[in-house]
Amino acid sequence: MMETKVCEHLPSPENLKPANSHVCAKCVAMGSTWVHLRLCQTCGETHCCDSSPNRHATKHYLETKHPVITSAQPGESWAWCYEDQLFMPAL
Repeated sequence: MMETKVCEHLPSPENLKPANSHVCAKCVAMGSTWVHLRLCQTCGETHCCDSSPNRHATKHYLETKHPVITSAQPGESWAWCYEDQLFMPAL
């Protein structure tokens, strides 16, 4: 029987933070652009994804150890836990 990995860092659905920004403020400050946006579920900050030139979401995790991000893209509902290296579709 295969063991299923479970993330204990993901907040319950009713406690998920909504996107409060539709820009990566760090990219804006640098005069840069982004591809997609990710929302930190610990502090609520919005950062650019790893497909973006500056990869601010991952940098944010490395600096803060805030483990879970969710997509801030309209119509997307998923999460990624950096600590557990676990993708969670359809929140």
